[in-house]
Formats: sequence, C-alpha cells, structure tokens
Amino acid sequence: MSIELLGFQTTIAAAAQISGIGVHSGNPVSMTFHPAEAGTGIVFQRHHDNGNITEIKAVSANVGNTDLCTVLGRSQTQSIATIEHVMAAIYALGLDNLVVEVDGPEAPIMDGSSFPFIEAIEQVGIVNLGVKRRYIRVLKPVRIDAGSSWAEFRPYNGTRFEVEIDFDTPLIGRQTWAGDLTVETFTKELSRARTFGFMRDVERLWAAGYALGSSLENSVVISDDHTVINMEGLRYEKDEFVRHKTLDAVGDLALAGAQFIGCYRSYRGGHKVNANALKALLSDPTAYEIVEAPVSRSQRVRAAEFVRVNVADVSPWSA
Repeated sequence: MSIELLGFQTTIAAAAQISGIGVHSGNPVSMTFHPAEAGTGIVFQRHHDNGNITEIKAVSANVGNTDLCTVLGRSQTQSIATIEHVMAAIYALGLDNLVVEVDGPEAPIMDGSSFPFIEAIEQVGIVNLGVKRRYIRVLKPVRIDAGSSWAEFRPYNGTRFEVEIDFDTPLIGRQTWAGDLTVETFTKELSRARTFGFMRDVERLWAAGYALGSSLENSVVISDDHTVINMEGLRYEKDEFVRHKTLDAVGDLALAGAQFIGCYRSYRGGHKVNANALKALLSDPTAYEIVEAPVSRSQRVRAAEFVRVNVADVSPWSA
C-alpha cells in the first residue's frame, strides 16, 4: 500500500527555541531552530563559550559515537550528542531544511521523547519552499547482522518501520511495533515514548560520567524487581519501550540526508545497528535510487508516482 509523500522541500516559518538539560552532562542547554533555504539540509551549529561555532551537517558520514546515543562529529569538543529525538521529530514532520543552533555539547533531553520538539516546531508552522524534494528509494534488500541483532532495508511503496525488541525482563520481554510512517502516526503512536533504562545500570553510568542529567522526569526507570519506578507509569500501555526504540530508529535513519521510500526492519537494534544498516545501504549504489515527484503543483503525491533522477557528483547525504 502506498502512502502520500511530500513533493516539495520545506522549512519552518519562523525561529523556534526550546530549553532543557543535557541527559549526560546534566547542564542547561538551549536549542533554536532557524528557517533555511532549499538545499541546505539539516545543519547543526554548536555555539561554544569562547564564541566559536562548530557546524555539522546531519548526515550519515558525520556520525561519530553510537554507544549510548547518536553523536554528530568525532571529536568530543567538536561534536553534538543525543540528536536522535530531535532528528526523529524533524524527519516525521517532513522538514528538509533547518539550521539547529545548540549552546552546548548535546541536545536537550526534555521529557525523554520527541513530543516537545514536535510542539515547538508546530507552534511556528512549516512552509513549502517550492523546490522539488529528492528521496532515497530502496531497490533491493540490504541486511546487516551484529551478534543476535540484525537490521535490513527492503523495497516498499511508502515509508515503513518494523521494529522488534527482546529484553530479559518480564516487564518488557519481546515487543513489536510496525506501521507506515506519517505525521499523524508518529505524533500519536511514537512521539511521546520516552527513553528507558535499568536502575542497576545507573551507578555504573554515573561513575563513567554519563546520565548525569537523567531523572524520572526524562526517563522510564525499571527497578531490580522488574517494575516501573515512575509514578505516572507508562504512557503507552506495556509497549512504550518498543515505541521508543522505533522513535530512535526514525531519528537515526533521518541521517540519510534525504527521506527514504522503503521498509526498515530491525531485531534487538539500537543506535549502532541503525547507523551501520544505513551505511550499508548508502555504500551500495545498486541498492537504491534517487527519485523525485513528477512535475506537478500538487503538494502531495503517491510513492509509486516518483521518478528516477540523475545525480552526478553530489549525493543528498554528503557532508
């Protein structure tokens, strides 16, 4: 079944600001979304205390560490961490061009989900730039295996995610989320799912200098007796965990540098698996093609109507 996709590039109508703390540093951080011209892509700007600015394009080629979160940049002083939740919101809302200004080494964690970023962007609105958007259309299966984990892209007439997790705790166990990605689906079914962790890991992470800003206000915490510590409980009955893993996958695949037409499937995945699967797809020029909407003034067209375009030296995910 095909789904409707945007035919033209977009940006936001005005600047939008959001503030919180960094989940790993525990320090205050402010993020500002700025409108950008067609062809800009998603560009992060880290503003340093000394007045310097580090600019990093949000593409696969610039992904660094993926152990606990997704990091853009490979130098600790020239990188921006924990960008997956904001990238998921940007991707799901169909935004192609933004300058994202951050005054610290990581994005604000907010409530541990993508919903605050969705709200901030929707308050200023999205505008059509009147320039054709290009998509990456998956042509053949591409799969990676990593121990007991795996992930794959498959051809599909739309944009779909099928994510399965398997945790050794009766609270989670084996959970699956599958669906076509639309603004409505992401907002209602995925955007409010929070990051989660186990109480047994907290002291180890703190000792290593991580999760210093983690709290019950921005994380679902699982106790040693396999219960949720948070007073409010889960936002999605029983399966908030797999919904958040799907949210993470949306954010990680947003680093393709273009929206994709295909199905992404994973089992026991995470940031590293998502990143490696995306790199495997983009490194095989026979596995995908670049397409755009046919000549039309219609804002939305069906995936089946997209046509192949010739791309010479510049790829949509280039740094």
